[in-house]
Amino acid sequence: MYIFCSIAVAVTCYTLLTFGQSPGKSSAIGPSAYTVNAAFPTSVFSSYYIPPAPTREPQPALHDPVLNITYPLNLTNPDTIPESDDDPVFYPHPVVNVSNATAAALVQAAIANITDIIRTPGSSNCTKCQNALGIAKSVAQVTPQGVPDMLVFLCEKFKFASNSSCVESYGATNFGAIWTQVFAFADVGGLDGKYICNRLSSNFCSQPATLPSNTTGLFPKPKPANATAPKPSGKRVKVLHLSDFHLDPRPGVHATGFTLPQIQLPAPLYGAFKCDTPYYLGLAALQAIGPLTGTSAKDPVAWSIYTGDLVSHDTQNQLSRAYVEYTEYSIYDMFKAYIGSPIFAVLGNHDSNPEAIDAPRSEPDGLGQQFSWNYDHVASLWQQNGWINSTSASQARLHYGAYSVKNHYGVRIITLNTDFWYKSNFLNYYNMTNPDVSGMQAFLIQELQAAEDAGERVWILGHVLTGWDGTNPLPNPTDLFYQIVDRYSPHVIANIFFGHTHEDEFMIYYAHNASDISRATALTTGWIGPSVTPLTNLNSGFRMYEVDTGDFNIYNAYTWYANVSAFNSLDPNITGPTYNFEYSTRDTYEIGWPAEAPLNATYWHAVTEAMEKDVSLVSTFNTFQGKRSVQSPNCTSEACKRAKVCYMRSGSVALGLSCPQG
Repeated sequence: MYIFCSIAVAVTCYTLLTFGQSPGKSSAIGPSAYTVNAAFPTSVFSSYYIPPAPTREPQPALHDPVLNITYPLNLTNPDTIPESDDDPVFYPHPVVNVSNATAAALVQAAIANITDIIRTPGSSNCTKCQNALGIAKSVAQVTPQGVPDMLVFLCEKFKFASNSSCVESYGATNFGAIWTQVFAFADVGGLDGKYICNRLSSNFCSQPATLPSNTTGLFPKPKPANATAPKPSGKRVKVLHLSDFHLDPRPGVHATGFTLPQIQLPAPLYGAFKCDTPYYLGLAALQAIGPLTGTSAKDPVAWSIYTGDLVSHDTQNQLSRAYVEYTEYSIYDMFKAYIGSPIFAVLGNHDSNPEAIDAPRSEPDGLGQQFSWNYDHVASLWQQNGWINSTSASQARLHYGAYSVKNHYGVRIITLNTDFWYKSNFLNYYNMTNPDVSGMQAFLIQELQAAEDAGERVWILGHVLTGWDGTNPLPNPTDLFYQIVDRYSPHVIANIFFGHTHEDEFMIYYAHNASDISRATALTTGWIGPSVTPLTNLNSGFRMYEVDTGDFNIYNAYTWYANVSAFNSLDPNITGPTYNFEYSTRDTYEIGWPAEAPLNATYWHAVTEAMEKDVSLVSTFNTFQGKRSVQSPNCTSEACKRAKVCYMRSGSVALGLSCPQG
């Protein structure tokens, strides 16, 4: 260890941390803590509607060169937040033309029939729901514009939710038009209907069991016999992992910097546990990365990955295409200013409008193109920032924002739009017997096969994880993904990365659907990155990996955090927040792992074995899961230990849902 004083925060001395790698190698990562200057870095934006101040968030005037527009102040001004948007609303084509009077009569008859179904005793809730869906389908096919108001009326009548929630869930400009598309195209009397009813309420239908993936003819070639990963080169580089930024450009700031429990007051300048990332916090994190990771503009990280979710958790009526595009441009522009190397990004479930919705290209009536505006925008931003070339940008426009690129160090990075296995993307709820309606996983297979043929190593980036506790994704697509990972691991796929949970977690993928869980069958690790946003009840954080440029395995991982509970007491006239070194993965889990061995799936399985014997290791993991948040629940019981270890070994919905509760 070495001691030095930071010039950026001249009054404080820091410890320069050094961690051993394989024999004869070391990597300095920077000070143990970095306190951000109180002054807002105004030069990051060229102009402002409202400049930053200790009592208010800034409102930069952003000009988007891709769209050639300057976003208006009223889009993000907290005093003028739009309560609706003028985005286009898309419906399926009616199968027959009827008069307005006939359409209105059809809707009223449907309401009466659905009411009778609900009130008539005898049938199960699941049967009632599917019968009601059959009536809704007939309305969606004849007078689709009538469906949203019908859904809102029924939701309010039977008090399935509060009136405001009914409108937010089923209003035409929220999700009502999306549900109309689903009803029109779904097999509501079959598997689709059971999934739809389960999604509407778990009291209606239970979730159907996972359908085993049919891999006959799925892969262009069989897995090579005795396939092994390449050897390491011995050269290590630093790779940054950011996730779930969730910029909130609309926060109100409380002048005293204090909040009161159960009372909605403006948050402190740098944010709060139940808030997304204000500009002040987001830029504080970006300013801390260089000093803490031991990198700079002249010596940047080798590359960075961003595993999705840019947009804040606003209610659907406050979201719009323009707000999504504003956020995409703003965050990527900040990344470009502070991270001096390529950033490979994926879209998260919040990076769309309506939130979480993406349509497969195959959707009838031309509806497969309804989200092309978003893919065009991000592809152009990524290309303009120099992170991908024109070929990859064209690929991203075609494949829902996903692309495949061999980076300048030689690893192939394949990104995915994981909304196509996310349970809240309602357009996944038709043709449920097909686990890859979008073709996203066919694209993945194509790219993995090409990588195998070329002898390349691959990193896969997504947002929504495929497993852990099984509550986020859909069963069939994640089972298919698991088979793909099995086929191309460990010789092609080096690592897989996700975000979404906002927590620091990992999953292990095993051979043969995890029928034998052991060190010998552990194939690949899914690293789930910590979020920048504190929402909900978490500290803000980020991670850096030490990666070998021969096998592209990870040899250590370092994580940093900012203590959000301290934000209330900060005087923004004097200082910004402090980002602290949290832990080194290799040093934390001391399991006798060889210094020259990577932190691969075998390593992580060995860690879970150690956790089974020593519950304190699970407690340590749990502390880091919430980034040392004082709000995180503890995990000291045997039941919690068993559940967490099981989740760590669960890379699919079927595996996660089979875990014991704890």
